[in-house]
This record gives sequence, C-alpha cells and structure tokens, in this order.
Amino acid sequence: METRHRFVATNGIRMHITERGAGYPVIFCHGFPHTGYIWHRQLAAVAAAGYHAIAPDLRGYGRTGPKDGPDAYTNLAVLADLLGLLDDIGAEQAVFVGLDFGAALVWEASLRAPERVAGVIVLNNPYAPRPPRAPTQLWAEAARRHFLHMDYFQKTGPADAELGANPREFLARVYYALSGDYHYLDTWRYPAEGTGYLDVLPDAPALPWSWLSVEELDVLAREFDRTGFSGGLGWYRALDRNWELTAEYADAKVGVPAYFVYGERDTDMEGFSGRDPLGVLRANSTDLRAVTEIAGAGHLLQLERTEQVDGLIVEYLRDLVPGGAGQRYSAASSG
Repeated sequence: METRHRFVATNGIRMHITERGAGYPVIFCHGFPHTGYIWHRQLAAVAAAGYHAIAPDLRGYGRTGPKDGPDAYTNLAVLADLLGLLDDIGAEQAVFVGLDFGAALVWEASLRAPERVAGVIVLNNPYAPRPPRAPTQLWAEAARRHFLHMDYFQKTGPADAELGANPREFLARVYYALSGDYHYLDTWRYPAEGTGYLDVLPDAPALPWSWLSVEELDVLAREFDRTGFSGGLGWYRALDRNWELTAEYADAKVGVPAYFVYGERDTDMEGFSGRDPLGVLRANSTDLRAVTEIAGAGHLLQLERTEQVDGLIVEYLRDLVPGGAGQRYSAASSG
C-alpha cells in the first residue's frame, strides 16, 4: 500500500502530512524530538486494517514550517491546524492517537472540540486536570535540586545550540535514555547549574537496536540536521501559555471515548505524572474504555513494542468506529 506525502494549507501554515490507506481517518500526533515519521510503522498497520492513517509533522517539525510569536506553539494553535486538516479531507470527525506532546494535544482536543473527536488512543501521557500553578514554577523548584530538561529548555539559545550541534548523536542518546532499556530518571543525579542535556544523557549503544534501525534514525536525523530543534523547543516554551489558555477547563473531564496504553518503564508514568497517574486518569475520564500496561517498555512505545501497539490500536479502532474498516467519513460513523 502506497505511502503518500503532501502539504495541507491550514490555519495560515503549510502542514506536511504522510498518509496511507483510505476510509475512516486516524490522525497520529507525535512529540519531542520526533516528526510524523515516528508513526510510520503504525500507518502501515492501520491502513492495512482499512483506515485512512495520517501523520502530520506538527508545527515547527520536519517540513511543517515554524511560526513566530508567543502563541505559535500552543495547543490551541496546533488544534486549529488539525481541524483544518479534517476540513481538507472532508471529515467531520477522526480518531486521534497521541504520544508525549501529541498526547497532551489530543487530550485538549477532546475538551475543546469533542464534536470533532470520535475517540482518543493515548500512549504514556495520561490526562490530568490543570495544575494550580504555571508549569515553569514547578520545574524551577525541581531544578534547584537536580537537572531537569523542562527547565533547561525554557531559555532560548543554549539548548537550541547544544542539541543542534549534532542531531544524530542527541537523538540516539535521548531515544535510548527514554526507552525501557535505560532508567531515564538517572539523569536527575546531576545538578542543574552549568549542566547541559548531553551532559546527563547516557551514551547510546551502537545501532541497530532490537527496536530501531540505522535507517530509521537516519531519516529522523536528516530532518533535524535541516531544521534544528528550535521549533520543537518552542512547544516547551509555550506550556505556561497553554496553562493560561486552559483556565476555563480547570475542572473539565474528558468525555470522549478514550483508551490509554503505557510502558511499564515509561519515565512520564514514573516521574512526571504525579503519584497516582492512573487513578487521576480514571477519575477525570468519563468514558475510559481500557488501560493497558506493556511489560518492559519505555517511552517510545510504538517503536519498542510495535506489534503489540499496532494490534491494540486496530482493536480499539474497531470499537470506536462501528461498522469496521473502510467506513467513510461522517459524524454518524463515530459511534
């Protein structure tokens, strides 16, 4: 089945998308430091099951151009990009799949535009209510005790230069550190003062790994060689603005059908999602249909356990889209 690349004019930007198959739309949202390519294995599996699988390069990544201004990388702005994508393909609704920043994006989409969201399938980043304080205040407190990349990334310049100096090395080291093969929170052993991200990340073993090929890393590294990381870092620098823009959703619960899949060794579940992430998720999602742990896996779940993740996504799609594969776009088909 052919992989297609094209650009969509949406919300004032040119968004690059990769798509496979036809039928009901399934939109895959990536995180940092990725592009839409991080989902290429899932596009093949979902298209083969009879759906229209679409993976955009989100704002500031890959071939989707960066924007300027304080609101350039907010979830509100990127959600408008995605709704324009739905309009482009003539779809009233889609199922959204997200990881990392993409997970936060699809959770927020389910609050802001539930009429366009047939359901969400989220990997590793559970929904939680809006915190009482701006995120950077919390990170700055933590950074007084140890290095924390979320605090380090706030200042424009140092991280952009450090990561951009050798994208392939950075990608290999951070992907390995985030995987189930390493304990990411070991990076917290280092002080924040005078420390860069590469100072705390482990050396990565030579590729290929059991879950990532040389060719796959090459594709990703070429994109970041060309673009640098500033677009992706802009998402971190917009998180306080996201917090400001979601005041009206402070007590909101997710009402769309939701599935959650996480790695047993995922760093977000261990160190970034509170003491009881699953309890909070269950309390704040009114149609949570399944929670599945994948043994031994870390943050890059769709690469580390591709076959299992693909199988779960297809199973969940068959529940979310009654009538099965090949169904055309319509609000009625969402269930």
